[in-house]
Amino acid sequence: MLSGACRRLTLALLRTRAQTSAVTRRCLHASGSRPSADRRKKAEEPPCAFDPALLEFLVCPLSKKPLRYEASTNELINEELGIAYPIIDGIPNMIPQAARMTTHQTKKQEEMEQH
Repeated sequence: MLSGACRRLTLALLRTRAQTSAVTRRCLHASGSRPSADRRKKAEEPPCAFDPALLEFLVCPLSKKPLRYEASTNELINEELGIAYPIIDGIPNMIPQAARMTTHQTKKQEEMEQH
């Protein structure tokens, strides 16, 4: 019984994927865009830069404290918690699971474990 339900779900997902790609093709055709031209443009353009003016509005989702932009790593840093949120194509990924521990915080944890 479960395998039948899984099979139906898989078929439904495959149909949805096919419909989505057909819709995408129609939208691209209607707008005059061509996927190959878009790929060439992306290769020529530099990656989107983060706008530091956004720091006025962005806070850490965990501590609700302001963040600091680190240009060398292209991350938003929470000094208090010692975590860094990546910025991908100019968009901050503020999902806590996507954040990494900074070396500063890692050193603090190692010191606390030694005592």
